[in-house]
Amino acid sequence: MSMSGLRTRATLHDVVPAFVRTPDPSLIQLAANETAYGPLPSVLEALAREIAHVNRYPDDGAVGLRHAIADWLGVESARVALGAGSLGLLEQVMLALCDQGSEVVYPWRSFDVYPQLIRVAGATPRPVPLQEERNDLDAMLESVNERTRVVIVCNPNNPTGPGVGRFELKSFLHRLPGTVAVLLDEAYFEYVRDPDMPDGLTLLRDHPNVAVLRTFSKAYGLAALRVGYLVAGRPIVEAVDKTHVTYSVSRLAQAAALASISAQDELHGRVEATVRERNRVREALLSQGWQVPTSEGNFVWLRLGAASHAFGKGLGRWGVAVKVVPNEGVRMTIGTREENDVLLEAAGAVREGVLSDAEQLPAE
Repeated sequence: MSMSGLRTRATLHDVVPAFVRTPDPSLIQLAANETAYGPLPSVLEALAREIAHVNRYPDDGAVGLRHAIADWLGVESARVALGAGSLGLLEQVMLALCDQGSEVVYPWRSFDVYPQLIRVAGATPRPVPLQEERNDLDAMLESVNERTRVVIVCNPNNPTGPGVGRFELKSFLHRLPGTVAVLLDEAYFEYVRDPDMPDGLTLLRDHPNVAVLRTFSKAYGLAALRVGYLVAGRPIVEAVDKTHVTYSVSRLAQAAALASISAQDELHGRVEATVRERNRVREALLSQGWQVPTSEGNFVWLRLGAASHAFGKGLGRWGVAVKVVPNEGVRMTIGTREENDVLLEAAGAVREGVLSDAEQLPAE
């Protein structure tokens, strides 16, 4: 409570605004899991046409885009919700499904913003440690109680990279009470190559409590435009639509997403190039002596513990911005081949200094 006597919501008292710091633009940008490429050419054309109309509000229901996504994915349009990136939808899901006193179970370390959005909705965060860098579904199940409203599964897990397999996920869903919603965060779905990892949409028929969250920010290169989509049963979509922020999916975002859906062939080539680079970067890091988990995203992770800060600082001196999770690890986005070559040279060069800085870097 401030000196003026004004009151803020009690559940916000422990919440610190979590603004993401933009790295120095002069550095090679490997910190935010953005794609290294600009929008696809056909998407740029659609945006250019739309710019002349930004004096008009967007269609707030984004009806055209909802129908296009539904046709593309083979679902009813009533099962698609849209928001300002998957982040906006994450917040909408929390506000739609959580009351004060309810709990949300989620993996940790995972996407930074989960605990923030859970608290903003008035719910209690229940983080569950990863096992071998992936979501520990058995431990998450054990954390579920009568107050649990939502369980978040991040597949593949950001920032660490590995995903959970089809059998493991299905077994988890069969054992979970149907009254608990499962938010399957598939922000990196397009980069997944592990045949054992399921397409979340295939789980919806048997599990009406599942909601699949995807985005146009990553593979499609629309991070600045903020458009994501959720596919779920009608009751979840109807609840999420009630928490929609009016006009939050802009005209430009809708036009770019529509054009992106029609550009799958162009997109495929780019994604494949990133996947090839991901595998090359991981192999090169392994050959330098680092421990690198398999990754199904557009990034790789080094769990460096106390050496994380020194590693990130060392890369900064080489002109490379990466994401440092203090005392845990460093996540490095896969950039262009040239950018990745600089990253690899830098990682090799700083290895010795980082090793001497850290009491206990994980051994091979």
